[in-house]
Amino acid sequence: MRVNGEVVAETDAALTLREASYPAVQYIPLDDVVQGRLKCSDTATYCPFKGDASYYHLTTADGQTVEDAGWTYEAPYPAVAAIAGHLAFYPDKADVGVGS
Repeated sequence: MRVNGEVVAETDAALTLREASYPAVQYIPLDDVVQGRLKCSDTATYCPFKGDASYYHLTTADGQTVEDAGWTYEAPYPAVAAIAGHLAFYPDKADVGVGS
């Protein structure tokens, strides 16, 4: 995962969530995001399929802050319980590389 060209997360444990006609979303374990770069946002949303989402700002090594770069479901509904403790990034705010 890169933001402004900087690697901010690397993982072998991403989860792919596919919903209806939406593009697949990669959920990355929070522990695999570079530590100290995330700050809780005041933004919150609700999804009828996943539950309440909390958002994070991400700060790059050069001090640039990307507002509401990603979101997490701390207590998702049982059908998607596996994404708890994982973070997804907006594709227009981060580059997601999948594969080796």
